[in-house]
Amino acid sequence: MKQWTLWEEKNLGEELKNRAAQMDIELSDRQLSQFEAYGALLVEWNEKMNLTAITDPEEILEKHFLDSISSVPLLREMESPEEPLSMIDVGTGAGFPGVPIKIACPEIHLTLLDSLQKRICFLQEVVKDLELTDVECLHDRAEEAAHREEMRESFDVAVSRAVAALPVLLEYCTPYVAEGGVFLAYKGPTMMEELAQSQNAMRKLNVEMSVLHQEMSMENDHFIGVFLKTGETALQYPRKQSKIKNNPL
Repeated sequence: MKQWTLWEEKNLGEELKNRAAQMDIELSDRQLSQFEAYGALLVEWNEKMNLTAITDPEEILEKHFLDSISSVPLLREMESPEEPLSMIDVGTGAGFPGVPIKIACPEIHLTLLDSLQKRICFLQEVVKDLELTDVECLHDRAEEAAHREEMRESFDVAVSRAVAALPVLLEYCTPYVAEGGVFLAYKGPTMMEELAQSQNAMRKLNVEMSVLHQEMSMENDHFIGVFLKTGETALQYPRKQSKIKNNPL
């Protein structure tokens, strides 16, 4: 935890506030405190289990917090004053991008889905300590949960920052999205190449590219692909993990 004291010593809360403002995201003192507490928990728990390879406070700020909330301006455009957005973070891991989005947009109804129970225990502790509301931490496999009636095509938005090729992510994530909703795929420099490889998956899954957002304030090439769900997902998708992995759409 000694390492995390650098957050205050380097005034990284103010850095986060200023960098977020560059993306038209206003963070209150309470939200900044929640980010700080989240980072401290991440570093603490990471000593007991493998949550992230990134433990330097400045890198957590850049590569986890800012990267995650870069979709917030896009989400603001989708908001309705009548009903908050429902969102599922598929393969959330240590909570990215879902938890930072929730901190920045507390009105969102959030489901955090991960296949590892230890990570879910960590996320439950985060939700408790940060006093986040309307958050469900769900232990399940992505390809199995998507076939459950209460989960299938039930969300306005699905997000994923998982390390997987885009055709694979599309099959895992779009079955959760209601028709007219969107899937936000966080990607790096390979985005254009992966998009070209995803045309067949997009046709079969009834999604189309709506927006390709590039966040210019990030140090590395950072893209968010916004995929609009234009029709129902055929019942055979997502397939079993072995088929998805060995024979991507």
